[in-house]
Amino acid sequence: MPPPASSIAVRAEALVKTFGTTRALDGVDLEIPSGTVLGLLGPNGAGKTTTVRILTTLLKPDSGRAFVAGHDVVADPDAVRRSIGLSGQYAAVDEHLTGYENLYMVGRLYGMSRSDASTRARELISRFRLDDAGDRPSKTYSGGMRRRLDLAGALVAQPAVVVLDEPTTGLDPRGRMDTWEIIGELVADGTTVLLTTQYLEEADQLADTILVIDHGKVIAGGTADQLKAQVGGERLEIVVADAAELAATAQVLAEVGSDTPTTEEHQRKVLVKVDTGPKALVEALRRLDQQNVSVLDVGLHRPTLDDVFLALTGHLAEEKPEAETDDKKTKGRKAKSR
Repeated sequence: MPPPASSIAVRAEALVKTFGTTRALDGVDLEIPSGTVLGLLGPNGAGKTTTVRILTTLLKPDSGRAFVAGHDVVADPDAVRRSIGLSGQYAAVDEHLTGYENLYMVGRLYGMSRSDASTRARELISRFRLDDAGDRPSKTYSGGMRRRLDLAGALVAQPAVVVLDEPTTGLDPRGRMDTWEIIGELVADGTTVLLTTQYLEEADQLADTILVIDHGKVIAGGTADQLKAQVGGERLEIVVADAAELAATAQVLAEVGSDTPTTEEHQRKVLVKVDTGPKALVEALRRLDQQNVSVLDVGLHRPTLDDVFLALTGHLAEEKPEAETDDKKTKGRKAKSR
């Protein structure tokens, strides 16, 4: 039986998908409570986009089950499509239409009347701060404007679930911040969001819960704080005035820390994991002062999600092509068009 739509908006159970000899998904489970954001975090090739395409009915799983808004993605794909909005990695807009015309067309494709489609298009043009450009051809838009228009298109039918597949890929910092703000507004309105991203900062900023996926498997899950706690400890950083003092500093940090210190000579910095936080910092500074080491800067930092990914996988989030069939045809398209 499908999960209750009122409590769980999206559920996947043991999803498996292979392409030739490549096992893109190897038993992926996920669950998104209604009105929350799940961040699916991992490098290119981890299986994020394959997961998205199954949940949006663009692909069928080889095995496993998935439900979106209470509907089985295989048995009832049309109901799933009526319940979702999808914004892919590349903005799916018609360059020869204006921003308004793009959104009006989407509304009509969803079966809206001319009047309702027009009203909704104007509402979204205003909401996404495209008023000054709404009647211009979208080919004149910047990358950030095209991304906002694409996100607006995913919301035309006011879907219960919005799937954002790496929504800030290729955007400059300002564009990323604008997109984050829009996603925050969606969640405030009660929309359920599945967000895939390679950006650890993005998952930390936006997601209520995070799943880390690598080589088609979910390797960890929880809140950002819970994942950071798995790495353990904080990082004590000391920057000294003279590179000749690095050895003495490293010795002190080895004594107060819980791991072997790391020295970055070009920055005259020594780092070490500590379990006692501020106490370790105070003790390190006391000992360095006794040895007349001149400290320029000191910091105590919680582990980042970068640290988490490295600790969990043993490697950085390197890029690797994700095995997909018919990739060029499906990349960036809206689920409603299938």
